[in-house]
Amino acid sequence: MIKFGTSGWRAVMGAEFTFSNVRIVVQAIANYLKRRFPDRGISVIVNYDTRFLSERFANEAAKILSHNQIQVLLSDRDAPSQAQALQVIKRKAQAGINFTASFNPPEYNGLKLNLETGAPALPSETDKVEEEIRSLSQRPAFIPYYPRREFVQKIDLQSDYLEFIQKKIDFASIRESGIRVAVDLLYGTSREYLDEILEDNDIPVKEIHGYVDPYFGGITPSCSERNLRELGRVVLENRCDLGIATDADGDRFGILDQNGHIVIQNIILALLLDYLVRVKGWRGGVARSVATSHLLDRVARRYDLPLFKTPVGFKYIADLFLRRQIIFGGEESACIAVKSHLPEKDGIFAGLLVAEMMAISGKNLTELQQEFFREYGRKFSGQRSLPLQPRSERLLKELLMNPPEQLGRRRVLAIERIDGIKLDFDDDDWLLLRLSGTEPLIRCYAEANTKGEMENLLALGMKRLS
Repeated sequence: MIKFGTSGWRAVMGAEFTFSNVRIVVQAIANYLKRRFPDRGISVIVNYDTRFLSERFANEAAKILSHNQIQVLLSDRDAPSQAQALQVIKRKAQAGINFTASFNPPEYNGLKLNLETGAPALPSETDKVEEEIRSLSQRPAFIPYYPRREFVQKIDLQSDYLEFIQKKIDFASIRESGIRVAVDLLYGTSREYLDEILEDNDIPVKEIHGYVDPYFGGITPSCSERNLRELGRVVLENRCDLGIATDADGDRFGILDQNGHIVIQNIILALLLDYLVRVKGWRGGVARSVATSHLLDRVARRYDLPLFKTPVGFKYIADLFLRRQIIFGGEESACIAVKSHLPEKDGIFAGLLVAEMMAISGKNLTELQQEFFREYGRKFSGQRSLPLQPRSERLLKELLMNPPEQLGRRRVLAIERIDGIKLDFDDDDWLLLRLSGTEPLIRCYAEANTKGEMENLLALGMKRLS
């Protein structure tokens, strides 16, 4: 069954993600858009990443949409998700369709749907698309052989995005600080985006993996510690001050310090929030998903800022952004939202904002972390996963219905059911168990004041499902 999860529809190519199913999903989106906008012409930005067959899937979408007399603005090359979101807003398009499976393994592909705001579609909208999918699946799919050329136009996503970012980052301060940057583009869509804007601003940069490889060098195209080891060596060998990586579609980030060590995304989010509030003087709401560090809570409490908690999925943070209820939002999976930016994840912007923070403070990432921990205390966060099996799924449902009052030696102070089940303990420690929205897995997250206690909470959580 085709379903939209945390971030669009993702599946293994040749199994569920097939040309036949893509045609059905795109036609379902076309039907939904024609009902949503009955009295106007409809235009859709179509984009794709560097995965195997992504460009062909995008061309197939152009065929389907054009035969529905929908104007297709087709990216002239693979491009980051956030560059597409900018075009949806700028061109006043009614939607954006992006063929990407983000950080999933190479055998996956996916389809993300953004609506006229540029933000990811909420479940209330994708539920309607799924209704169309179910209806269309019961009859043969229409397969046009050629697109209707009068409805298809190729567009450049790069130049507008780079111009947009140029105004959002203090490149002069970065340049004057002398910071040297290494970037790992992970064979993805950020090539000639992240590296080019640094070069255009005369910031020394060393770049790796800036070419297309649909197999991503034999790794999963995520900004994990294991995947960024080569970037760490580049940082050390070239005496760089900062390492920046982005995932396959450029919307998530990975940050390495001057020693080539990864800085956990949760900590980067907390550092950036503190920088924007303390140094730039921003005031307003802060949002985080239930799986994200409570270090953000501590910063919000310090400055008396409203805190919003959301299910996992950037679309919920984007919704708060569009309502102008927040100045900052973050997810532990390296997603960030910042006021006056875009209602879409942006790993390029996040990495450049870290460089700006370092330049303005005159401190390296080790010093910035030490200063932050002295002020707010330290938290250790971790995650584990286990395959979704009938038994583990049943045990998770039972836990949702009958949560414990105590876990090990820890008393449960509060229970949250925003997404799965979250057990809150004293001193901002917590455990979360939830179904993954992108893979057939159950995710287990924990955070505590010590690494040992964090590992203990993870072990107790996993034991509950075994």
